[in-house]
Amino acid sequence: MTVAIESPTLLDALDAIGRDAQARGLPYAGGIPPELAWSLVSAGEARLVDVRSAEERKFVGHVPESLHVPWATGTSLTRNPRFVRELEAKVGKEARVLLLCRSGKRSALAAEAATKAGFTQVFNVLEGFEGEIDAQQHRGGQDGWRFHRLPWVQD
Repeated sequence: MTVAIESPTLLDALDAIGRDAQARGLPYAGGIPPELAWSLVSAGEARLVDVRSAEERKFVGHVPESLHVPWATGTSLTRNPRFVRELEAKVGKEARVLLLCRSGKRSALAAEAATKAGFTQVFNVLEGFEGEIDAQQHRGGQDGWRFHRLPWVQD
């Protein structure tokens, strides 16, 4: 007799990520691969917030219908002192929030700050929008939102 094993639901996957994050001592709810992030957003289970600068969104591209709250602003990437207040105004502290930046580093810092400010379900989208720099000093050739051919647009 064959027993069918159901694949875990999106929320089961989030629970597992949360347990892993807690076990590793992450200061936020956890890191989510881009494909899972898109599945959660598409299913209405999470809000995607782009924390890159306005310039990055405009000239590099962004995920359609993503919200924008910059972690840092301008070409010098000066830290946005209103980040937590702006994030709360757009999504509320109880929302399931997925933060996205260029490579996953700034969004991890933003997730930590949001969690410290009382947000309860803030996740970092791993790999970011463009991914890590490769041996040829280019982004997007080995990982990242665009590398995985997830939806994005450019102004």
